[in-house]
Amino acid sequence: MSCLENKKEKKLLEQMKDLTRQDCCVAFSGGADSSLLLRLAMDAAEKNGTRVAAVTFDTVLHPAADMDFAAKTARSMGAEYHVIKVNELEEPQILENPKNRCYLCKRMLFGKLLDFASRENIPILMEGTNRDDENQYRPGIKAVEELGIRSPLREAGLSKEEVRAMAARRGVLSASRPSAPCLATRLPYGTRIEKALLDRIDQGEQFLRSLGFTDVRLRLHGDVARLEVDKKEFPDMLRLAQEVCNRLKELGFSYVTLDLEGFRSGSMDEKMQKM
Repeated sequence: MSCLENKKEKKLLEQMKDLTRQDCCVAFSGGADSSLLLRLAMDAAEKNGTRVAAVTFDTVLHPAADMDFAAKTARSMGAEYHVIKVNELEEPQILENPKNRCYLCKRMLFGKLLDFASRENIPILMEGTNRDDENQYRPGIKAVEELGIRSPLREAGLSKEEVRAMAARRGVLSASRPSAPCLATRLPYGTRIEKALLDRIDQGEQFLRSLGFTDVRLRLHGDVARLEVDKKEFPDMLRLAQEVCNRLKELGFSYVTLDLEGFRSGSMDEKMQKM
């Protein structure tokens, strides 16, 4: 660990010690960021004698497999675990997938979390944004700030790589787990979001992972399914091309392409980041 990483880690631990002097709530997806945050909150709260509630959003915009993993991870830490059901598509604006969709979604989700915290008399709310998220198109960060939700990893300046390293040192189950952003990120802005379509995309990505691909995105452009996988996995994708095409066409995707730039998080936002 470098001196800078050590400095960031010390700052984060001090923050968590301070934040958990009161009961707190962690927005918990089961990914590396929120899992590290929950682990640190649990450790600090134990010393402070306070309560930590891990809360997962059960939404229509996130892969179904995430729920099971989140529950398993939270329980492995002995956390008090809660689930809030949310249907983002009940909001007409979100349904149309505008460029500020992430902002609208975060306002809805964390509004529900604030309601939960109010009922439970929990004053401190936290979520797992890290420093790297500031370098991408993330309008949801504004919503988090407006609602007064704390982002300790980001505040301490930890990158995604540093989060994963710190999580691994603490035995967090999801330390190396690939990120799993909401399924709406697979569609171009302005494409109406339909639950049946998201389910097909989710099934397609689960199939690709069952073949051994790790970081996977199935981005949809009309009739074209654009696949993103790590470049080192290109030979495997070409070897399995016919099997992949057959299955994805069974799911209703007319054309299947491999993106030669390979996997990259937030590729649908690349034009937004240049504006």
